[in-house]
Amino acid sequence: MKVIDFLKTNKKCFSFEFFPPKNDEDVAHLLETAASLRVLNPAFISVTWGAGGSTRGKTIDIVSSIKHKLNVETMAHLTCVGASRSDIDSVLKEIHEKKIENVLCLRGDPPKGESEFVPHPDGFCYANEMIAHVRRMGFDFCLAAAAYPEKHLESPDPETDLVNLKRKVDAGADFLITQLFFDDADYFRFVDKARATGISVPIIPGIMPITNVNQVKRFTTMCGASIPQNLLERLESVQEDAEAVLQMGIDHATRQCQELLRQGAPGIHFYTLNRCRSTMGILKNIQGA
Repeated sequence: MKVIDFLKTNKKCFSFEFFPPKNDEDVAHLLETAASLRVLNPAFISVTWGAGGSTRGKTIDIVSSIKHKLNVETMAHLTCVGASRSDIDSVLKEIHEKKIENVLCLRGDPPKGESEFVPHPDGFCYANEMIAHVRRMGFDFCLAAAAYPEKHLESPDPETDLVNLKRKVDAGADFLITQLFFDDADYFRFVDKARATGISVPIIPGIMPITNVNQVKRFTTMCGASIPQNLLERLESVQEDAEAVLQMGIDHATRQCQELLRQGAPGIHFYTLNRCRSTMGILKNIQGA
């Protein structure tokens, strides 16, 4: 099922994101984690794409296994990094042949050790170019794109970032998933500005449950997101107690999700980091289980 068709039902869209592990043993564990989350009836599970297509085989195999063995809808990530147009076409054909209907189109981050994104000489510079190409090629995928409530790290200002976002939608993105954030006001403010810009597609908020203080600091630095000062202080006060940090992360994300849903967000996309405990706890909290 295409995710956009699910969104049109007006049911709340809960989804989970995984990244491909490096070895087969961890892949098996990931599939067990996905199976354990199946009881929460996710609308879809997405799987990320390694730098330069380094996890291409694992990404496609995992989304195929989740869809066809676990009977859970999936979405494959696809980036422009290190890929020519013919490379992209080959991947799209493989995804289509495995009957995957949903693709998240991303420019992608520079490979490890590189400070700037450098497009392939015969590739795409931006996600909107890839989206437009997929549409021209006639692949009947539901296409998603990324949105940034606090703006993309490389964008000079929020206004320019929204112009770039609209290019993705105009090129054919069916819906958007946001970067992680920890203050709901950032999401609501962003959605209001996006609507004023003429962006009308669903915008699903992305939530990452905090499980480790140093890790979340590193992630937010890398992606340009911020942690509210009062939350950061509370986390740092218990950072030596792993269980206390995890519970604080669950509590904060639960309150975030409840407010987001109460004020009309179409669902929640959870950045699981390949773990299920926090995500299961949050969903049980917000669903009243």
